[in-house]
This record gives sequence, C-alpha cells and structure tokens, in this order.
Amino acid sequence: MPVTARLLPRDAQAPQQQGALDLARRLPALIVAAKEIASSALHGVHGRRRAGIGETFWQFRPFVAGESASGVDWRRSARDDRIYVREREWESAHTVWLWIDRSPSMAYASSLALQPKLDRAVVLGLAAADLLVRGGERVGLSSLTRPIASRNVIERFAEALVHDRRTGDDELPPAGPLPPRVRIVMIGDFLSPPDEIAARIDDISARGARGHLLMIADPVEETFPFAGHTEFLDVDSTTLMRIGQAERFRDAYVRRLAAHRDAIAGIVRAKGWSLALHRTDRPASEALLALRMRLEQGSDLFAAGAR
Repeated sequence: MPVTARLLPRDAQAPQQQGALDLARRLPALIVAAKEIASSALHGVHGRRRAGIGETFWQFRPFVAGESASGVDWRRSARDDRIYVREREWESAHTVWLWIDRSPSMAYASSLALQPKLDRAVVLGLAAADLLVRGGERVGLSSLTRPIASRNVIERFAEALVHDRRTGDDELPPAGPLPPRVRIVMIGDFLSPPDEIAARIDDISARGARGHLLMIADPVEETFPFAGHTEFLDVDSTTLMRIGQAERFRDAYVRRLAAHRDAIAGIVRAKGWSLALHRTDRPASEALLALRMRLEQGSDLFAAGAR
C-alpha cells in the first residue's frame, strides 16, 4: 500500500484567519485528548503545592487554639459551628514556559501517523501544562499568556491559541533571555537550520534558564518510504519538486536527517538542556510519561543531557 501525505487545509487568500479557524474546529477534540492523557500520567506526580506565604487562596482549615485570630475567616466561620482560618498558597514554585510550534511544516501528516504534527504538539502542550500545574508549578504559554496556576489551564491555553491572530509562521520561540530559575518546554519539529536553533537557545538561556526540547516527527519524515515518480511540495512556498526513482535519495536523506538531529542534540547538551524525540505514529501518552518522569527527578524540573 503506497504511503500518502497531506497538509492541513489552509485558505491561500487568508492564511492567518483560516489557520485559526481550522485549529478552533479541532480544539474541542484536542482538549479532550489532552485531559485524557494528562489523567493517565497524573498518578505518581508529586506536587509541591502547600500552605505558606503568598497571595493565592489555598484552603480553609479549622482554627487551632493559641494561634493568632488575624487569620480567621469570619465569613466562612459564620456558616458553620467551627472557626476557620483562611490559608494562602506557598509561592516558591518554578515558572515554566511552554512554546508550541505552529509553523506550516507542523501541518504535515502522512497515512502512517495517528494525527498531524500540529495536533500532537497541541495535545502534548496542553496536557503538560495540566501536569505542571497539578505538580505545583506556574505555567505560561510563550508570547500568549502570563504564567498561571489554574486548574482549568487546558481551557485557558486553548482559548489563547484560538484567539491568537498572528501568522504562526515562527519556527522558534520569541527571542529574549529568561530569568535564571525559569524553565521552558519547546514542542516542535525543529527543522530549522541548527545554527538558528543554537542562536535562539543561547539567547533564551543567556541568564541561566534551562529547558527541554520535544521534537515531533511524522514517521514518513524519518523513513522516507517514497519510490518511483514523486512530487514534493514546499510548505513555506509554492515550490514543487518532481523527482523520479525517489528511492535513490533515501540513504542520503536518512544520513542528513541523522546529522541534523545530532547537531541539535549537541546544542542542547552544551547548555545543560535536554532533548526527546516523539513520533506521531506512537501514542501521545508515551511522550507525556517521559516528561512526567523528568518532573520526578528531584528539585530540578528537567535532567540535563539529551535523551
């Protein structure tokens, strides 16, 4: 059976609006999928949320004799026979930024994939946000939201994606250094030239921020299973390349892809970042579980070194 590939439909005359509308139509299903895999990976995540100094409400607890009455919540106490203290959330959680690649190349999907790269990236990004919040972190969607610690983070991030009217053509996160203790999770296909990726990571980590790259790949992009006369369409333009006996290019393509990924692995390793590869013919839960394991590796959010 021949392998086929497709791009998600985009209106050539209005790519910005059409891209947002296409994503909006698919988001309800993606939200459901994100919640499902987040729930499956939630078991074993050890959160750090607890009462302490902060501005966010944490919980009510019974008043203990001998403590100061300044913390008593009289309105809540009036509804019961007991006196309750209003506790605030301890705020020393890390801030984690998420970036999801929505450039044209992410719209690619072959007949071997379970879903397009873009859909898989969105599902993993939303699910990761949910896990991070439940683990006590504050999470922001890069260039779209401020860091939050809300239990409805999936819905809020999905809404931010829908209302973003920019082109989505950026293949890398916005430039600019992040503070030292900030972390960033970058989800995309990272097909940009390695020197551009290196420059952006250098910029982001200039003040000591660290991060994790989750590389999304369609199985066809790895195996190049084409044969005979084949047409290749550039996702960033109208360029069309026709070649005969496509199988003759397979070995050279595989070597070049391996060299590209080795270069990226060396870049992230040099900065103490980490890298993981996820294929869209595999369950999304596998990538999220790997991220969950990193969440449990001590106080550092991510382990250094490429995976």
